[in-house]
Amino acid sequence: MSAKAKAKLTPEQRSATLRRVLGRIKPYSFYVVCSLIVAAVSVAAQLYIPILCGNAIDFMLGKGNVQMAAVMKIIVEILVIALIAAFAQWLLSVCNNRITFSVSRDLRNAALRKIQSLPLSYLDSHPSGDIVSRMVADVDTFADGLLMGFTQLFSGLLTIFGTLLFMLRENVPITLVVVCITPLSLVVASFLAKRSYGYFQSQSKVRGEQTALVNEMIEGQKVVQAFGHEAESLSAFDEVNDRLQDVSLKAIFFSSLTNPATRFVNNIVYAGVGLVGAIYAVRGGITIGQLSIFLSYANQYTKPFNEISGVVTELQNALACAARVFELLDAEDQIPEADNAVVLAPDGHVELKDVSFRYLPDRPLIEGLNLDVKPGQRIAIVGPTGCGKTTLINLLMRFYDVNGGSISVSGTDIRNVTRASLRGSYGMVLQDTWLRAGTIRENIAYGKPDATDEEVIAAAKAAHAHSFIRRLPDGYNTVIAEDGGNISQGQKQLLCIARVMLCLPPMLILDEATSSIDTRTEVRIQAAFAQMMKGRTSFIVAHRLSTIREADVILVMKDGHIIEQGDHDTLLAKGGFYAKLYNSQFEGVET
Repeated sequence: MSAKAKAKLTPEQRSATLRRVLGRIKPYSFYVVCSLIVAAVSVAAQLYIPILCGNAIDFMLGKGNVQMAAVMKIIVEILVIALIAAFAQWLLSVCNNRITFSVSRDLRNAALRKIQSLPLSYLDSHPSGDIVSRMVADVDTFADGLLMGFTQLFSGLLTIFGTLLFMLRENVPITLVVVCITPLSLVVASFLAKRSYGYFQSQSKVRGEQTALVNEMIEGQKVVQAFGHEAESLSAFDEVNDRLQDVSLKAIFFSSLTNPATRFVNNIVYAGVGLVGAIYAVRGGITIGQLSIFLSYANQYTKPFNEISGVVTELQNALACAARVFELLDAEDQIPEADNAVVLAPDGHVELKDVSFRYLPDRPLIEGLNLDVKPGQRIAIVGPTGCGKTTLINLLMRFYDVNGGSISVSGTDIRNVTRASLRGSYGMVLQDTWLRAGTIRENIAYGKPDATDEEVIAAAKAAHAHSFIRRLPDGYNTVIAEDGGNISQGQKQLLCIARVMLCLPPMLILDEATSSIDTRTEVRIQAAFAQMMKGRTSFIVAHRLSTIREADVILVMKDGHIIEQGDHDTLLAKGGFYAKLYNSQFEGVET
């Protein structure tokens, strides 16, 4: 299926999107009403000025018949009306800006809240760049279209109806000429708007792909350069860029036809009014001043059609972008917490009963897994890559829900406790570090923002991070870049360890927590971990088996099953899979 076919919405979907946009606007009905009233005042003032100008012309016809007193009075009236129109236009902009940017703010807030409630599986399966594109680029485009709609659509429609009323008041036959030619402009604008909508929808989709690709390349630029993948990256970008160029050109081409097409029709209207009005003026049916009023009205009447046709095009683009944002908002949330969910009071007892899990329906990963972890035990999890070690950690934290069986903490199924209390019971250090843009102190205190400076420093010392922090330009107030880009990988991991040291929850998860640290520092960290793990249930994932010798229980996983279980000496003496793994790290034997 082509990108265009995927992106094009049905009329029902388009109507549904429009209804949801109106629903988002509803809380700001007061500003909408104010906008309509002010727009009506502005339009009325602008339409009254041609009448005054026509009257002034009639007071100046004929040699020696200029009535200067009457003309000067009209000039003053025109100035007053023009000031009222200008003030109304300013108020209109204030109201419209408040509506537009309030709605776009609400959309972004809703999108960010949605991300917090999405299951990890959604974030794992959707490029982060595409999600960012929906929250930033698509909302911006939607806001631009909405602002144009409020600014020009209201005024344009009021101008059209107001002009018709004023023209009917002056002369019905000439007005009928305008009304008869008008539908041609509407037909042309409608045809072009329908054609451009599908291309604008495709443009938003491909732009999201491009943002995702750029985000991916920037984050992985070191790897790209290390493997000499620059040419392939450029080719991939060129391919997406070419597709974006293609749909953008088509969208812009059809939308750009709208204005000249409607201008052509509007010129016909103007010419028709001028011709019929001139005939009436020659026959004495209307005055020269009235003819000037009609010509002015014909110009004002047709002008909104140009603006509205452009607005319709922008609204099509805005609706296409809004549909992508709503698609994110409509994504299925993570399984909601039970109505009777309780706050967990953990004692460190963790039990897995007949747990089964699979990421894909047709590819089982963990089946029939049973485990009973006593309070305070240190559980090491080892096994070949892809055996389910990290998946087990995800299940313990309830980042994913089990497909079968149950996981209990302190005798309570984790599906019956609040996620916040469950995750707050674990301290987690992962191989993949994450740091926010901010100071060193803010990053260490991420899980305990109210921590004192003394507590932060003590945690850093326990993690052996204090020495390198002191050497930084501003110490604990040193600002690090997004994801710690201006410090080493090992230093980032030390800060993540310090973050957990500060909180010290009752249970710990260490997933390759020292993988980026030098051997000498690792010995010290292991000693700190040993102190930290005393009396705390701990799950340790490690590939370097020398780091888990002191574990109370070592679980050996393979293909989603625990195939061996026991302490280090027992498993070595058994001479099974663990023994082969352990010996291979020291003897170079491939398992």
